Amino acid sequence: MSELPGPSVQARALARYMLTCVRPLADRLRLRGAQLRVVRDAFDAVGFTRLPRGTRIRAVSEPHGYGDVTGLWITGRDADEHAGAVLYLHGGGFVFGSLRTHRHLAAALSQACGLPVLLLDYRRAPEHPFPAAADDALAAYRWLLDQGYAADRVVVAGDSAGGHLTAGLLADLTRQRMVMPGAAVLFSPFLDLTCAQLDERDARHRDPYIPPARAREVAALYAGEYGVDHPRLAVLKGSKRRWPPMLIQVGDTECLRGDAERLASAMTMAGAHCELQVWPGQVHVFPAFYPVLPEGRLAIGQAGEFLRGALAEELAA
Repeated sequence: MSELPGPSVQARALARYMLTCVRPLADRLRLRGAQLRVVRDAFDAVGFTRLPRGTRIRAVSEPHGYGDVTGLWITGRDADEHAGAVLYLHGGGFVFGSLRTHRHLAAALSQACGLPVLLLDYRRAPEHPFPAAADDALAAYRWLLDQGYAADRVVVAGDSAGGHLTAGLLADLTRQRMVMPGAAVLFSPFLDLTCAQLDERDARHRDPYIPPARAREVAALYAGEYGVDHPRLAVLKGSKRRWPPMLIQVGDTECLRGDAERLASAMTMAGAHCELQVWPGQVHVFPAFYPVLPEGRLAIGQAGEFLRGALAEELAA
């Protein structure tokens, strides 16, 4: 892997803005009732981001034997719907984030990797706690297989809490001895719902965006009556031997950086292929800011190259 670029002027400005304006608000928020509705509406405003030119979108809403599958089928310019598909699981702490907030990121990834993306509208907590979202992810993967896509031509990707859902899906497939997807990509994954290391990391280097208290709050809302120690939620544990090639991108300002490092280490020890990129000066899920962030555009481009290469190797094998 080539050396990653240092933070640009735009990246430094974004981190400074988040540290001075967004983090203080996040420290005070409580994600219930009216405050949760305000947060959801604020994040949905991101959905007005212009999509890459040539993007095609159609709604998906189909009953399925394992659960209803609802979302957006997003096809970037020159993407080939017959070559494979990406299942994208959006972030938002399990409680916010939506099709609107992440369609621009899904569209950019589709354009970069040349595959259509199913952006899944999974059920959110606290209205629908675990295992609702995890079950929806598994149903969507089964649905893609039923559409005729070979498993080794399917990619699973997610950011933040969607990274947990992605890792959880791979763990579910391992337990059920199902065929694995061809590759996976995680942007700033939130993996350890016990949040064991977050306070220590945040004390050493204050995260511009994610307060550990909010991470613990959304983890508890998602886990519900099962608790964050439930075996199916402990995605850092268990065998990674059969897991597909994975790319993880994370910023070095994040208190969640340790989650990414622990997963990469676990996969390497199991003999699975994992490429970890720690980007200097970048904030949580920085690729989502690609319209204003040059590193975001570069990261998405590298994710696309990784997926093209991983699937080409699978096809050759």
